[in-house]
Amino acid sequence: MKRAKETDTPAIAPQDDAKTACPAGKVERLQKILASAGIASRRKAEGVILQGRVQVNGQIVSELGSKADPVHDHIRVDGKLIHPAGEYRYYMLNKPKQFVTTVSDPQGRPTVMQFFSRIKLRMFPVGRLDYHSEGLLLVTNDGELANALTRAASHVPKTYLVKVGGVPSEEALNALRRGVSIPLGDPESNTGYRGREARVRTAPATVRLFRAGENPWYEITITEGRNRQLRKMFEEIGHHVEKIRRVEYGPLVLDLPPGESRELTAQEVQALYRAAKLTSAAKGGQPAGSKSKPRSGRRPQTSKTSIPDPKRSKPDPSRPR
Repeated sequence: MKRAKETDTPAIAPQDDAKTACPAGKVERLQKILASAGIASRRKAEGVILQGRVQVNGQIVSELGSKADPVHDHIRVDGKLIHPAGEYRYYMLNKPKQFVTTVSDPQGRPTVMQFFSRIKLRMFPVGRLDYHSEGLLLVTNDGELANALTRAASHVPKTYLVKVGGVPSEEALNALRRGVSIPLGDPESNTGYRGREARVRTAPATVRLFRAGENPWYEITITEGRNRQLRKMFEEIGHHVEKIRRVEYGPLVLDLPPGESRELTAQEVQALYRAAKLTSAAKGGQPAGSKSKPRSGRRPQTSKTSIPDPKRSKPDPSRPR
């Protein structure tokens, strides 16, 4: 079938008319297109659409459910043309402390994006690590994978090393394993029904002693990513968290010094897609920039130095500071 000639008329149509509107392209919902291009999450993209900030072929579109062809249609957000996410990049960063995991910060604090300033693509961090936490952070421009990994229903396990003040009792640790009730959101804005504090119960967690001492380290695996979740969980059992380091994210294992990054291999990207319950990685085959499995005797390269451990073993128990 020949493709219709391009005109100024937006190729937006209800689902039943999608093939007629753009027969040669893949018509998708606008919020999915915006998310895949790294503009915002799907939920936030819906707000962008409703605010009338999106144009397709010169026409403002403010109705949810509208569709377009990301390849053939001209889609603009706040007047800026977005490009189809045909080149996906995936990086692991060992986030140092005192960096925020956002693209920009209204308080002027340093963000993790300064480690990717040389990449001429719109990259964004996946998941949360608070200002004082460190460890494994995924950074990509693949909006579909990012949304799938951050959905609560994804149940992708994340493992942390946590140093706490004092030694929790086994009974208290068992409470963490079963799940505890923690405040939802920030204290200053945490108001629920009839002025009561809004709270949520955490999912069961795996907790084991990692390094004994007066202020011991614990290895804890959770399948959620709520705001300051680990700190709140230990506060509920009466212990202050001194340090947090994420060492695993789904199939990824931290193998970098603080402040360094490396591009994921194609095998790691495919493993992330399986963990997120997505069928395949980037459109059109292997993600752009992702590396195949290194040859024997060679190590993948980081942004500064080569990876210290090509076997990607778990961190040495003697290493936590």
